[in-house]
Amino acid sequence: MASAAEQLAANLNFGAFAKATELHKRIWFTLMAMVVYRLGTYIPIPGIDPVAFQEAFTGQSKGILGMFNMFSGGAVERMAVFALNVMPYISASIIVQLLQTVYPPWEKLKKDGGEAGRKQLNQYTRYLTVVLAVFQSFTIAAGLSQSPGMVENPGLFFIISTVVTLTGGTMFLMWLGEQITSRGVGNGISLIIFAGIVAVLPQYIFQSLELTRSGAMNPATLFVIAALVIVVTVAIVFMERSQRRLLVQYPKRQVGNRMFGGDTSFLPLKINTSGVIPPIFASSLLLLPTTVMGFAAQGNLPAWLQWLPYAVGQLTHGQPAFIALYGALIVFFCFFYTSVVFNPEDTAENLRKYGGFLPGIRPGKRTAEYLDYVLTRLTVIGAAYITIVCLLPEALIGFFNVQFYMGGTSLLIVVSVTMDTVAQIQSHLLAHQYEGLIKKSKLRGRGR
Repeated sequence: MASAAEQLAANLNFGAFAKATELHKRIWFTLMAMVVYRLGTYIPIPGIDPVAFQEAFTGQSKGILGMFNMFSGGAVERMAVFALNVMPYISASIIVQLLQTVYPPWEKLKKDGGEAGRKQLNQYTRYLTVVLAVFQSFTIAAGLSQSPGMVENPGLFFIISTVVTLTGGTMFLMWLGEQITSRGVGNGISLIIFAGIVAVLPQYIFQSLELTRSGAMNPATLFVIAALVIVVTVAIVFMERSQRRLLVQYPKRQVGNRMFGGDTSFLPLKINTSGVIPPIFASSLLLLPTTVMGFAAQGNLPAWLQWLPYAVGQLTHGQPAFIALYGALIVFFCFFYTSVVFNPEDTAENLRKYGGFLPGIRPGKRTAEYLDYVLTRLTVIGAAYITIVCLLPEALIGFFNVQFYMGGTSLLIVVSVTMDTVAQIQSHLLAHQYEGLIKKSKLRGRGR
């Protein structure tokens, strides 16, 4: 028999959506916030020569700059005020999560601090975001100031103004993301990245069509690429919704003459527990040294560094060495980040604390070992799935010489954020219908 929530979900329609005025306000707020974000990606920082910067960016667009430019919706190639995007905030969040597992005071805040502890950790994340944004913006400003012809008036004033502008842009986006999360629909930070990726999709589609029109790409190849995108999207939806449900039972207990408990529930374990973090980490770690070496290789190299341009060429998109290292790093970060976000010992302790147990498995250490056993095997499947999704575009580029502009990481983020946003919209509609049922029941009670 279907539950009440499942029955309500089956009855969702446009009529229910039309009556959910609170949801309308949230959607409009989210859309307006996205418009503000897109406007900021077109406002350049002061003092930059756009022509000279565009020429320099074109030579490094296949490195980490190209990936950041895609995530920022083209703000990097225009050197806009939102060029850093929310990447410093994401890096700070990951660092704080990692420190929660190794730094005892923060681990205590996470476990025993409750809501106050969570707010304190969020405040630490904001502070670290400022530090990372200042460091990254200073590096960018110093590099631009030293590049001949890139800046109209290089010097200390340009560096300070650039640091303030880029750091302020990141902090504004962090605030905007928090506002979307609380007053809009969906996760604000994820939606900002989603909007950046979707904004450059028309450009990639136009480039593919232009290659087909000029004869540089076979029309059959374009059809195969479109079919692969559809197939991979379906696969991502299937895998992201897949989970292993572990049955949890709660024993019966007698209070006076009444029996309580005896309920059963499920502990859902996702196949892809780590989300989209592994490919982002792997791309950054692999493309950062490549980008640095690319800038270094443009100068006059001594004889003992003449091999540097060859090494740079081997660690670019589509090369076998890049594909092999990229896949290995994705697998590593899948296991590493899963161990960070899911602790079997803590989960087993929480089950024991509330009286729950897995049938046939003793509470405590044995439960933690079983959870680790199941999670490890699920992570193997999840790591293989993410690796295939992310390496498929690289294989098309390297082995079939196909100009595939959208990477697997981008497709993974777009599909995952879309699913999460749709799920939140559905939850708001369910809450609205529950409120309607409660009001009707109260009116009937008064009528009696």
